[in-house]
Amino acid sequence: MRVIARGTLAAFREVHPDARVSLERWYTLVKASSWSSMDDIRRAAPKAKILNAERARFEVAGGNYRLVASFDFRRGVAFVKFVAAHAEYDRVDALTVSQF
Repeated sequence: MRVIARGTLAAFREVHPDARVSLERWYTLVKASSWSSMDDIRRAAPKAKILNAERARFEVAGGNYRLVASFDFRRGVAFVKFVAAHAEYDRVDALTVSQF
């Protein structure tokens, strides 16, 4: 899949170096995937929380941060919608947030 907002992930890693390895793993996993449904995401990332038919939430750096991504399976694209500390995630609506 193509990942939209890779620069955002890179900028986040610079500010939060403890998230670097986890975000790089997430990017590598998504980039190498050819997912066609949320079930594919669930199998590849069992700790991911499926939010609806197009959004999923991923834990980053052992749950210190959250990443919300939207998926267009037909086009093979993952859009990073939100990445922030767990406390910030608790204050947003993960189904509608579009930080980038």
